[in-house]
Amino acid sequence: MDEFESYIERVEEDERFQKAIELFNEKEWYSAHDLFEELWHEALGPARITLQGILQVAVAQLHLERGNKNGATLLYGEGLGRLRSERKHHLGLDLDGFCDLVEERLILLHAEQDPEVLSVPLVLKRA
Repeated sequence: MDEFESYIERVEEDERFQKAIELFNEKEWYSAHDLFEELWHEALGPARITLQGILQVAVAQLHLERGNKNGATLLYGEGLGRLRSERKHHLGLDLDGFCDLVEERLILLHAEQDPEVLSVPLVLKRA
């Protein structure tokens, strides 16, 4: 195992990473954002891109809860761009399914429709 693979394994096993996923999936957007941001500040390379993308989606969800559709649209787009980047690392997560749902919600926002007709994106482990 090289140094980068070892680093990724440590991120995936980090209690904060696990807690951030749990908070995100419980729709605790602000708390999830804080933990993902803490990890992001420490992250290296492709892991940093992935963490930033997920935390941007968390903030987009918070904007939606507060009625700020413009903020949600912006952050969904930025997060999606990072998570669809060739430079990101999956960190053991199903980013394809996650991104597909975020993209569908973003399309609805652009069409000035309610993204809440779709399920909320969840951060799930890869199968």
